[in-house]
Amino acid sequence: MLSLNFIREHTQEVIDRLAIKNFNGTEVIGRIVELDNLRRETQKKLDDIQSRSNLMAKEIGGLFQSGKVTEANLLKEKTGELKIQGKDFDLALENIKKELDDILVRVPNLPHPTVPPGKTPEDNLVVLQEGEIIPAAATAVPHWDLTTQYDIIDFITGNKITGAGFPLYKGKGARLQRALINFFLDEAMKAGYAEVQPPYMVNAASAYATGQLPDKDSQMYHVGLDDLYLIPTAEVPVTNIYRDTILKSQELPVKNVAYSACFRREAGSYGKDVRGLNRLHQFDKVEIVQIAHPDQSYEILEEMRNYVTGLLRKLELPFRVLKLCGGDMSFTSALTYDMEVWSAAQARWLEVSSVSNFESFQSNRLKLRFRDEAGKMQTAHTLNGSALALPRIVAALLENNQTPEGINIPAVLVPYTGFDRIG
Repeated sequence: MLSLNFIREHTQEVIDRLAIKNFNGTEVIGRIVELDNLRRETQKKLDDIQSRSNLMAKEIGGLFQSGKVTEANLLKEKTGELKIQGKDFDLALENIKKELDDILVRVPNLPHPTVPPGKTPEDNLVVLQEGEIIPAAATAVPHWDLTTQYDIIDFITGNKITGAGFPLYKGKGARLQRALINFFLDEAMKAGYAEVQPPYMVNAASAYATGQLPDKDSQMYHVGLDDLYLIPTAEVPVTNIYRDTILKSQELPVKNVAYSACFRREAGSYGKDVRGLNRLHQFDKVEIVQIAHPDQSYEILEEMRNYVTGLLRKLELPFRVLKLCGGDMSFTSALTYDMEVWSAAQARWLEVSSVSNFESFQSNRLKLRFRDEAGKMQTAHTLNGSALALPRIVAALLENNQTPEGINIPAVLVPYTGFDRIG
């Protein structure tokens, strides 16, 4: 959530930067400023009434002590009138704050000044590409056929058990999943991340704090009886560890890593791009989260980006890094890098990670602050990244490493899988 002070003091800048996200903020930001002025005026009137009431209360006490009962009673009538006015202003203030909050939570985060303009993924900026891009051979088999051929992932039975987008992993397919999870967790801990194991469901307050509510409510699975949400990513519960928390500056950055299953409705996703593992309703992911000092958050974002690309190098996958344009960024992000791997059989790039800096946008909702060395309270910055999401990593590993003898496993994973080939 954007700071009211920042909006008030930099109104035109906010409108201009929101336009990079293709968000027309002229009317909305104008209304926020109008409501904020009205809020401040109403609060001042309410404070004035309270101050006058307090002074009259002291005066009434003095009059009673002096035996001036008639004057005291007349003054009491006036305080009664002030109380009625106060209740009116109090109700007006409550309504103003509600409308203000309702609008504020629907305004996206401001993009960083370096975010390129654009409306679609085609406008994203390629900042790095590594690895040999081999065109798909006529004999290249897509992963959804390979998984059937080697009996490692069963989409049909998963559909029977639950529905489309809930695959059943079997044999070496299940072991490959577990191997990747353990590999990603071990690498993160080597890089200084502390592992946590979060709940897979969160309450509405947690979903609100990280920006899933109200913006993405239709994309989450909701357990209505208990009013809980299945997590779309471990970012949500892990970041909420620090909700309503005051840290010390020397504790920053805080670094956590978590494995979780992730659940996404993916409403409206259809077509060839969602075949097999390309887009699922339930999938596994290892997530890295950092709580950072505002002065260090962009340096940390680059560090996190380099960490994820390091994982892709170890998996020997061709990859590229994109800086997302304004139109392709998430509601909460200030700057996002996407990492994509090359799918040899599908002859296209598959997104496997997003690494984002949210600056203070989530922290304002979380009420996540830290006390600097001078004792001043500041709002922390939050960052997270997929390190990594498994489905498309598995798809690329299967497609890129297929041979007539079977599917080769990258050397770095063999100690985790216990085998070097599927087939």
